Amino acid sequence: MNWTARIVARAIIGFARLLTGMQARWNGTVPMARQRVYFANHSSHGDFVLIWGSLPPDLRTVTRPVAGADYWLKSPLRRFIGRDVFNALLIDRSGARDGAAPDPVAQMTQVLADGASLILFPEGTRNTTEERLLPFKSGLYHLARSCPAGEVEFVPVWIDNLNRVMPKGEIVPVPLLCTVTFGTPLQIEADETKEAFLARARAGLLSVAPELD
Repeated sequence: MNWTARIVARAIIGFARLLTGMQARWNGTVPMARQRVYFANHSSHGDFVLIWGSLPPDLRTVTRPVAGADYWLKSPLRRFIGRDVFNALLIDRSGARDGAAPDPVAQMTQVLADGASLILFPEGTRNTTEERLLPFKSGLYHLARSCPAGEVEFVPVWIDNLNRVMPKGEIVPVPLLCTVTFGTPLQIEADETKEAFLARARAGLLSVAPELD
């Protein structure tokens, strides 16, 4: 990361903390220098900023958010923030179904093989419904299955209140306290099915969500 990107990263994290009060809660684990996949609920384009900004600086530099190329390459400013500031793994979603674009799981697997950690959102898209979580896409399972046994932890992360700070369609954020809660890491079992693993991952994520009023 060059000096300009470092300055911008600090400014973005500082603004996020000022706006949201960003509190990290390590309920099921502690921050450590171990390769991880942080998987979280998704309601805003700012989600990965809060997770990335909640990590200690030494972990932040080796953790890459997974994000849609169609959004982060739309303008020079977004391209700079996505690629240079956050070093995001930008996924081309336009031709994923017909094979015209690189396989996202293969791209994520390569990043892990290179030694980095990831931040991803298994719902696959922002949740604008009344449901707490959308169904998980199968990519999380295939990524877990591709990892060498015992080497990568999958950590559930619940982001609370950001959808009300940056509601879809609004331009001006509304200041409101946000929490980022890290849960207990899990790993795929040797003979675990896709359905069982995704159900367990979903339950792990919901277990760190705040209780409904």
